[in-house]
Amino acid sequence: MTRSVGIYVFDQVEVLDFAGPYEVFTCAARVAGDAPFAVRTIGASRAAVRARAGLAVHPETTFADCGPVDVLIIPGGVVTAELARAEVIGWIAGMARECELVASVCTGAMLLAEAGLLDGLSATTHWEDLDALRAGWPQVRVEGERRWIDHGQIVTSAGISAGIDMSLHLVARLAGRALAERTARQMDYDWNPGVRSDIRTQAQLLRS
Repeated sequence: MTRSVGIYVFDQVEVLDFAGPYEVFTCAARVAGDAPFAVRTIGASRAAVRARAGLAVHPETTFADCGPVDVLIIPGGVVTAELARAEVIGWIAGMARECELVASVCTGAMLLAEAGLLDGLSATTHWEDLDALRAGWPQVRVEGERRWIDHGQIVTSAGISAGIDMSLHLVARLAGRALAERTARQMDYDWNPGVRSDIRTQAQLLRS
């Protein structure tokens, strides 16, 4: 089975927020040799976007043309403009109803929160943005000192490089721990899957 991985890109997206997961999933597909993942960047349109520091990024597909997505990654960066775009928030909310899972990196958690996907859940983001997430979306249980938090269909990670750790975790979830470890080795990345991470079910949250 090949899972479609879609990574949203937008003006002022943090480069490693999207490039880290892109590298993990494409490297996992290369290492596995049997195409467990097919990865594409998705933009609101096909127009190039400018990531932070000015890198030009050309989306491979668009909201209108991306088709089914199994795993949707929402990176962070400067998300103020994205939060104000109803078509973006609506697209994320709509895609979440169809995706196997939706994951955020860094301030991408704010976009998930605005789409209503984090209501009643614990979530994390970049350490510098924890208070902003708490203030803007009080219905979310914001937790610091967490590399990622996995609720099954919804996963959030801390800032920037944490997206690599979370993506390796998702490879392990979806295609096996052995492939995740081989991927990390191929990337020459020191992955510690036990660092500040866990999986909590909704029932466990209600009991806590």
